[in-house]
Amino acid sequence: MGIIIKTPEQIEGIRRSSRLAAETLKYLEPFVVPGAKTADLDRKAEEFVRDHGAIPATKGYKGYKHASCISPNDVVCHGVPNQYELQWGDIVNIDITTILDGFYGDTCKMYSVGEISPYAQKLVDVTRECLRLGMQECKPDARLGNVGWAIAEHAHKHGYTVVYEFCGHGVGLKFHEDPEVAHIAEKGSGVLLKPGMTFTIEPMINAGKARTKVDRKDGWTARTIDGKLSAQFEHTILITETGFEALTDVYGDF
Repeated sequence: MGIIIKTPEQIEGIRRSSRLAAETLKYLEPFVVPGAKTADLDRKAEEFVRDHGAIPATKGYKGYKHASCISPNDVVCHGVPNQYELQWGDIVNIDITTILDGFYGDTCKMYSVGEISPYAQKLVDVTRECLRLGMQECKPDARLGNVGWAIAEHAHKHGYTVVYEFCGHGVGLKFHEDPEVAHIAEKGSGVLLKPGMTFTIEPMINAGKARTKVDRKDGWTARTIDGKLSAQFEHTILITETGFEALTDVYGDF
């Protein structure tokens, strides 16, 4: 397929969809509390997205039946919403992709359920910083591999591992486009970044081993192989003439 350089009109459409995806995550914040079922959070997410004239990209994607991915504790990604009730001290990731007027916006963030442990808080903080450092490598004529290099360097410095079995991806006109965005890579490797590229950076950082296992029951939920915690943040990134714009960073968290 090759990497699609978006037109100004397409970028504006992707920007609007990205804003809605971010607003959905913000809307969910007061509902992420002890006792909340992940299935109920998914329902609220879908209602919000549809009420704003969009549809959830995950629903029906390769047979997936839900409007979001919700991944608590040792779930790395693609957590299937179900009857699990959030517990005090949990950390949980919610991943939303919207399709608005045919354009895609993709983002995820970590939530704390009540008060979390210092152990969990450090993982969340380092993961957020990994994303920020990866984004800082985004500029015209830089190599895409620098993103993964920056992420892995920071994660390893703090004793964490980087999931390599899943990656970021081009996004905007389709759910998944070229290029693949590795979160662990050699500095100076990969394609040259050019203005008009849009893609996700979504590092998954584990407290234990890097590998994952997919639940046989649902065929989607990916967990750490050792049961230790995992955290993830994600933004949709636009390469501009001078650097980058995080299209889903609507609230200035980064």
